[in-house]
Amino acid sequence: MKKCWTLLLLMVFPFLSGYVQTTAQWRGTERNGVYHEKNLLSNWPAEGPRLIWRIDSIGNGFSSPVVTADRIFIPGEIDSTGYLFAFSKQGELVWKTETGREWTENFPGARSTPTVAGNLVYYCSSMGEVICMDSRTGQKKWSVNMISDLHGINVRFGYTESLLIDDDRLFCFPGGKDTNVVALNRFDGRLIWRSKAMADSAAYCSPVMIPLQGKKILVTLMIHQLIGVDAATGELLWSHPFDRANDIHCNTPVFDDGFIYCNDRGGNGMVKLALSPDGKSIREVWRNFTGGNVQGGFVKSGDYLYGSRYRPARFESIDAATGTIADSVKFNCGATILADGRLYCYNDQGMMGLIKPDQGKLEVVSSFKITAGTLEHFAHPVISDGILYVRHGTVLLAYDVLRKE
Repeated sequence: MKKCWTLLLLMVFPFLSGYVQTTAQWRGTERNGVYHEKNLLSNWPAEGPRLIWRIDSIGNGFSSPVVTADRIFIPGEIDSTGYLFAFSKQGELVWKTETGREWTENFPGARSTPTVAGNLVYYCSSMGEVICMDSRTGQKKWSVNMISDLHGINVRFGYTESLLIDDDRLFCFPGGKDTNVVALNRFDGRLIWRSKAMADSAAYCSPVMIPLQGKKILVTLMIHQLIGVDAATGELLWSHPFDRANDIHCNTPVFDDGFIYCNDRGGNGMVKLALSPDGKSIREVWRNFTGGNVQGGFVKSGDYLYGSRYRPARFESIDAATGTIADSVKFNCGATILADGRLYCYNDQGMMGLIKPDQGKLEVVSSFKITAGTLEHFAHPVISDGILYVRHGTVLLAYDVLRKE
């Protein structure tokens, strides 16, 4: 009997290990901007960390790369056509697959960051094409268009969400009146459920999944509100107004210890919301109208929120209990991530900064200028296995930030 169980485990284990492996996605494994890296440099030389390699042919775009054990995936636009590129960890092209028409109007280029789960990679183009590909070969498995197939309505800067995968489901936000939110089978693209939710338009935000007492809540910002949807059924659980000033709400909310934090420069500022124990309601705890940025995100570490402010441009910390600003330093506005106790800020002037947080106090330890690349410095940096990846338009750069003992 023991031999039978051993044989069964040996047969099943390869399947399970491939299925439950960590998803590579937007802003790290938890989508909160925190990268679980260790032994990174605590400061950099004046010229910056060592450049390992540089790729100059990924096309226009603001998407971040996603990195797996042996591949780097990043999309780009070349002559109005989108492509998803797969590179080796040495920066060599493995495959390149066409993904359809990409955005060429205001801020031309690819927007979304791919999501990799097992041997499949998922991408949403700015024109709403949701595509599943074999991550090893680039071969297309299936595709669904959020406009023509799911009755969605595109937004003025193009679809920007980075797709969320959970178990066997893919979630996307067409933003249509009858298909506001959709769950698809991630293996074949089949519709599982559609939700009218608030019948609101999409708003450039990549969603986050909140696990709570056996329930999973899909949370994102639409144009006029923050919404929480039951991931199992599509039922709208709650909404919260987020419609001041404009329709650009880009930053993924962060959930921590029963609270949802939102960062939005579209007139809403920084907001803290208490989620009820059953996940069916929320309550506003505080709101700081002076804080927030457009698309740089933020991180929570300890008792503080860290990120940049759009105007006046600076980097700041906010007390998570009270919503008051604890400290600020002049480092302009940009994208923020956290790794090994240091904040990495890639600002919109092209400076990459290493900032030390200390219970809300801030110190800019090191910085260097990203001189290669094109157009705006909007892409969020990524850290994986001691390598800092920075995308600037048509260029992807890899820097060695691992501390050598």
